[in-house]
Amino acid sequence: MLSLDFLDDVRRMNKRQLYYQVLNFGMIVSSALMIWKGLMVVTGSESPIVVVLSGSMEPAFHRGDLLFLTNRIEDPIRVGEIVVFRIEGREIPIVHRVLKIHEKQNGDIKFLTKGDNNAVDDRGLYKQGQHWLEKKDVVGRARGFVPYIGIVTILMNDYPKFKYAVLFLLGLFVLVHRE
Repeated sequence: MLSLDFLDDVRRMNKRQLYYQVLNFGMIVSSALMIWKGLMVVTGSESPIVVVLSGSMEPAFHRGDLLFLTNRIEDPIRVGEIVVFRIEGREIPIVHRVLKIHEKQNGDIKFLTKGDNNAVDDRGLYKQGQHWLEKKDVVGRARGFVPYIGIVTILMNDYPKFKYAVLFLLGLFVLVHRE
């Protein structure tokens, strides 16, 4: 039985081994955070990797696709480019294509987006009274993707018990693994 084997392994560990395993787990978590922060610096995006959560961008991207983003300030936004943006009051970023660009005489650029699989543009998604997005709303621009890898993230969000089971099993593996 898995739970009894785990308890036996923990009991057999001396304090030094247990501290070593906990420290190892802490190093794994801190390494992941450092990699994430490094990607943020290199890409210029607050979120360098995102998961497509809906089918609004099909056939270009499907639910569960993992997107790699960049957000360099000097790169102009172009019609046809796929951007990830946040709307004030909404927690989850949206992945859609730039449909139109409106450039003011003072150089400010505003743009309109639309999902490839949606019938209408995104003005209905924007906050009340907002008809265009600005560069400050952009989290990043899609530069590459890996199909369906992000489905695990969707499963973890849709089924919290699955998330806790995966986290428990990963923690258990790190604690019990002795190499």
